[in-house]
Amino acid sequence: MDAKELIARRVAREIKPGMLVNLGIGLPSMVANFVPAERGVFFQAENGVIGLGARPPEGMEDRHLTDAGGGFVTAVPGAVSIDSAMSFGLIRGGHLDMTVLGGLQVDEEGHLANWKVPGKMVPGMGGAMDLVTGAACVIVAMQHAAKGQSKIVPRCVLPLTALRRVDLVVTDLAVLRPGPEGLSLAERAPGVSVDEILAATEARLIVPSEVPEMRVD
Repeated sequence: MDAKELIARRVAREIKPGMLVNLGIGLPSMVANFVPAERGVFFQAENGVIGLGARPPEGMEDRHLTDAGGGFVTAVPGAVSIDSAMSFGLIRGGHLDMTVLGGLQVDEEGHLANWKVPGKMVPGMGGAMDLVTGAACVIVAMQHAAKGQSKIVPRCVLPLTALRRVDLVVTDLAVLRPGPEGLSLAERAPGVSVDEILAATEARLIVPSEVPEMRVD
């Protein structure tokens, strides 16, 4: 199992039956692959689709059916397309049970920076600000480090996506839970020690006496 699959599988365990869930582009979109259909979950993309399924097999793509990042997706029975105004009405109106987003940095206060990529021209943060502000639960799914640099930092140096604290951070090394006192180490990835997590993390972590191993089955 590679790092991205490990993260997606762990996030999938947070999704309860009947939820309306937004999946961000990239790694978060993989979460749909690990949520059983019988759970009755509806995945939403802000470009106007409710009822996203997993990525289609190669050669079976429909150019009219994509997620917000332009990636090909499938539609489950009962799926519906809506216009952008209604889609953002759901997001801004607080009707999403959960959003799963990628991240560039998360800091000790649980703030997320995920839209301004250093060295790249970007048109803006898109729907990320609305999602972090409007969803009932915000989960960040990202690798713990990039190019040897920790993405769990004392304070974000990249522009924040929103002022709201996220609810959970799932990486290839750990599950972190932001709170008023800081970032708590809730779980460690299979085969990863607490010392390895601390060595890979720039931010201060609150470490309980026992840190269970994350389940990804």
